Amino acid sequence: MTGTMAAMLLERAGTRLDPATLPIPTPGPRQILLKVLACGVCRTDLHIVEGIWRDKAAVNLPYIMGHENAGWVEEVGKAVSGIKVGDP
Repeated sequence: MTGTMAAMLLERAGTRLDPATLPIPTPGPRQILLKVLACGVCRTDLHIVEGIWRDKAAVNLPYIMGHENAGWVEEVGKAVSGIKVGDP
C-alpha cells in the first residue's frame, strides 16, 4: 500500500505533540497494517511525552503516539496466519 497517514508525533520528550503526515509503512513478514478508525492515548504514552521514560532502549524518538487502536486489517505480512485483510 502506498500513500500517507496522519499521526501525532513526539520529536523530543517534554515538548508538545505535533501533527504529521507520514508515509504509510509496509508491514514486515510477521506484522499487519491496520487502518485505524479510533486511537487512544494511555498513561504510558503520557509518561513518554512528559519524559518520565527516558530510556532510549524503551522509546525511540521520534515516536508516534497512541497504541490503543481499533480499525480494520488492510495488509498482512507473508508469515502472518489467522488474520486476513478486512478483519476488525
